[in-house]
Amino acid sequence: MQRMSQSGSILEKISFEELLDIMEREAKKRNAPVYTLKSKLKTPFHYLVSAVLSSRTKDETTAKAVEKLFSVVKEPEDLAKLPIDEIEKLIYGVGFYRVKAKKLKKLAEKLVKEYNSKVPDKFEDLIKLDGVGRKTANVVLAGAFGKKVIGVDTHVHRISNRLGIVKTRTYEETERELNRIVPEKLKNRVNSVFVGYGQVVCKPNKPLCNECKLSKLCPKLDYKSMT
Repeated sequence: MQRMSQSGSILEKISFEELLDIMEREAKKRNAPVYTLKSKLKTPFHYLVSAVLSSRTKDETTAKAVEKLFSVVKEPEDLAKLPIDEIEKLIYGVGFYRVKAKKLKKLAEKLVKEYNSKVPDKFEDLIKLDGVGRKTANVVLAGAFGKKVIGVDTHVHRISNRLGIVKTRTYEETERELNRIVPEKLKNRVNSVFVGYGQVVCKPNKPLCNECKLSKLCPKLDYKSMT
């Protein structure tokens, strides 16, 4: 794992809390899809299913699928009883929807049989569920349970490197470095804020630097050269 000094980092000029506050304010002002999606999530089960569906899928699409699915499914038992082809119809549009339909059914069956239909609040238990990896587990723990963890996806990895906060090549390295750098009380905010900002301002290929409130502070590092 590569570690960098703070030289060249936006954190030389601004605290992490100030950074999050600015990014969150701008993302919400621009109606970032991640916040529309989060507004539809009321329970840990909602967060879990949404996180599974969101992999390789835009949040706008995930939000529509979540709304349609939860108009039929209320609890894990409901999902476990649904035929796979019915689940496919309800989540149609998300990436790899057929694969995800099978995983969701197995996930629900496991929740019913092994967890009394409750979403576990421990990382070790979550990653035992079908369709749940490190990022998904951490997103659920942070969003549904308020745990002080960081879910690293493409937005978090890209923006962290672009701002010079980390210098990493993999999501796992980024997660470790952010856990070392980010104050404990702020960790559960990182994923949603970075995702929101990445959706509407700090975009992958054409970031809106001329509209970014952080532009004068940002080192604008080429994260692609690090991957």
